[in-house]
Amino acid sequence: MFRLCSFFVAIFLALPLWAGQPEISGLPRVVDADTIDVAGQRIRLGGIDAPEMSERCQRGDGRSWPCGQWATDQARAMLDGQRLRCVDLGARSHRRVVGRCYLDGQDVAIRLIEAGAARTCHRFAREQGQEAAYLAAEARAIEARAGIFGGPLNPLAGFCVPRSEPRQAQAENTCNIKGNVSANGRIYHMPGQRDYDRVSMARPGARWFCSEEAAQAAGWRRAMR
Repeated sequence: MFRLCSFFVAIFLALPLWAGQPEISGLPRVVDADTIDVAGQRIRLGGIDAPEMSERCQRGDGRSWPCGQWATDQARAMLDGQRLRCVDLGARSHRRVVGRCYLDGQDVAIRLIEAGAARTCHRFAREQGQEAAYLAAEARAIEARAGIFGGPLNPLAGFCVPRSEPRQAQAENTCNIKGNVSANGRIYHMPGQRDYDRVSMARPGARWFCSEEAAQAAGWRRAMR
């Protein structure tokens, strides 16, 4: 009996992530970098936050650029003509299905983050069990300075902050960590530290970080005071 149970457990663990959940499959039409239409159903990709179409970002040298349109174009280049398999995660956002989509077996959200077209939406990525995977993808994008990670990040959408997080963690998730470049190297300053308010984000190379992990992955070290 024990061997029989183990056999069925092994089969269950081998099933793909979408097994037993409602599926939506087909060729996508990209609305923006985190919203797509598949088989007549509008899907909001869960656990990520992409720039709005009209949103602009800053490059590392301070120049403004249309990151929202760029992110959408990146998503279209990545997904147009590709058959996707999507999982309905059971939630709804403005009448859209909240889902996770796969291209050749890989989570589309991870591809978008690595391309610099989206970032981790901490609250929902955590609730959906994807926060660690998405933050790892974000660390790779930061290291490569891909897309929106090539300069100071715009504030993260407020709905992405986990409700139960303490104030300090919320500050990190809304990208309030200042990364400064000086003669002492690349140093990040946490809200409340001595020199935090003195750090100018207009300096060349300065950038915002959403977590200490992201700052350290990009090669910054924490200020001593």
